[in-house]
Amino acid sequence: MPTFNLFPARKGLPVLVFAAASLLVAPAFAANTDPNETLQPALSLEGNFLAAYVAGSTHDTAAATTFFREAIQEDPRNQELVERAFVAFLANGSMPEAYETAERLASRDGSNNLARFALAVRSLKAKKYADARAKLNVKGRGPDLTGTLLTAWAYAGAKDAKQALATVDKLKSERAFNQFREYHAALIADVTGNPAEAEKRFKAAYEGERNTLQVVDAYARFLAKRGRRDEALALYKSFDDAVPRHPAVRAAMAALKENKPLGPTVTTAQEGAAELLYGLGVVGNSQGDELTAIIYLRLGLDLDPKHALALVTLGDVYERLKQYDQANEIFTRVPKDAPVRTGADIAIGQNYELLGRSAEAESYLKSLMEKHPEDVEVVMALGNVQRSRKQFAEAAETYDKAIKLVGTPERGHWILFFYRGTSYERAKQWDKAEADLKKAMELVPDTLPQGKAQVFNYLAYSWVDRNENIDEAFKMLTRAVELAPRDGMIIDSLGWAYYRMGRYDDAVRELEKAVDLKAGDPVINDHLGDAYWKTGRKLEAKFQWNHAKDSNPEQEDLVKILKKIDNGLDETAAAEPTVTPAAAPAEETVPSATPPKEGGG
Repeated sequence: MPTFNLFPARKGLPVLVFAAASLLVAPAFAANTDPNETLQPALSLEGNFLAAYVAGSTHDTAAATTFFREAIQEDPRNQELVERAFVAFLANGSMPEAYETAERLASRDGSNNLARFALAVRSLKAKKYADARAKLNVKGRGPDLTGTLLTAWAYAGAKDAKQALATVDKLKSERAFNQFREYHAALIADVTGNPAEAEKRFKAAYEGERNTLQVVDAYARFLAKRGRRDEALALYKSFDDAVPRHPAVRAAMAALKENKPLGPTVTTAQEGAAELLYGLGVVGNSQGDELTAIIYLRLGLDLDPKHALALVTLGDVYERLKQYDQANEIFTRVPKDAPVRTGADIAIGQNYELLGRSAEAESYLKSLMEKHPEDVEVVMALGNVQRSRKQFAEAAETYDKAIKLVGTPERGHWILFFYRGTSYERAKQWDKAEADLKKAMELVPDTLPQGKAQVFNYLAYSWVDRNENIDEAFKMLTRAVELAPRDGMIIDSLGWAYYRMGRYDDAVRELEKAVDLKAGDPVINDHLGDAYWKTGRKLEAKFQWNHAKDSNPEQEDLVKILKKIDNGLDETAAAEPTVTPAAAPAEETVPSATPPKEGGG
């Protein structure tokens, strides 16, 4: 399930430092991932602590909560244990336990910033605004993004609009905070009844980042509320051109065209603070800091439990952690009337497939198709599941149904042709595959460089694989690498093109780069083995083939690899390439029904 970025990630963004969050992180012990197993507490303090420690290493927040709960009952005066339990409770969304534990920590150690921060959020929720500000006011510390903007929302809740905006503007010296500052100043001004200031701030936020969903949506809603529907539609249309087919944008555009009202993004201080925490959670997620992201999102959802994008983002974090049951529990909480609810339902069905519950996955998605027979995304989701099962002919038929529903394709529909084309290619229907891949290449927008790189790669690799259009394929692969320079599969394709052209030294150079980026891939290791053999490095070639053999290749490829290990390459014929074009989505996962995203979309 995709995340919906509030603001582009900025390296080193100095958001609230969760020093205590590291207490959940442990060395990567093996963890039990059986979703059907019922967790049972250990019989000793040590056993519960160790079990919680292991669960923390994999961010299994539910298990960590279970074991820490037992541990602190046995040793309630152990400060380190209580700190670890607090983080686990917070990350798991066990908010009453988290707040109770935060009180214990704050009473013992007033310098525990995370505990004070959590208690400030609780005070905001209870509309105890002065208490929230007191907890956020840490002496000796300069203004930080999180504390400053939460303090501003506490002033807004207390109807002190002037002080709220003055507090926001304390961040003016930090350029990295510009978008957050202007966006939340706009929301605060709107909530406190200052439309002139709100418009000025919305415009500044929009000028700084035109492809940020929440800025566009909030600004457009502000304009629509004042009868400026054409301007609001223009904002949405510009976003839709850059980031096609976003459900929230399409729903808002449809409402405006039907002259239906659009409510404001934020109406209370609690919702405003939740919007801030959601945005910070997205930043943490985009920077790969899942635990920080989870904590921000949990706190935000405690303030606004129906924040649809926060729920979707939290579910996405759990998906990335391969905790699919936990992700589904979150996705079911997305409000039924939210534009992103259908996407959440699609994710639930796909997660059933990833959990090995294939019958449930198919039943869930088919039921969804019955409810939404004209929804292209739903039909595409079923095709994705079929493709993940290697039912390529069936997947192509399903994608065909989706394309027929589209009618005249727009740029955002490139992904449908790409998926149908890759399915045709795997089903050995190359003429149809080539036509679809060319159509995808025609449609994919320049604003999606990763998507463009994938289309270039698949088509060009297929040509190389078939010894066709080698020169054109080489140009396309070179361009794909420029667009995605850290994608090992695409670099592998370029290396294989060099191999097909007989430029074996160049092939070795590129394939070694690809192996460095994706060391465990059997295809890349097999290709590097072939290139080594052609350059006379036969011992290294057999080493790479053995590595490919041990990396779980497909059965038909394993036979070829074993033959090469025994006999080397047949010097009288070109080596057979292994498996499929390198751009093919990994078959052990269910592809997303949503095209790759660009930064900030």
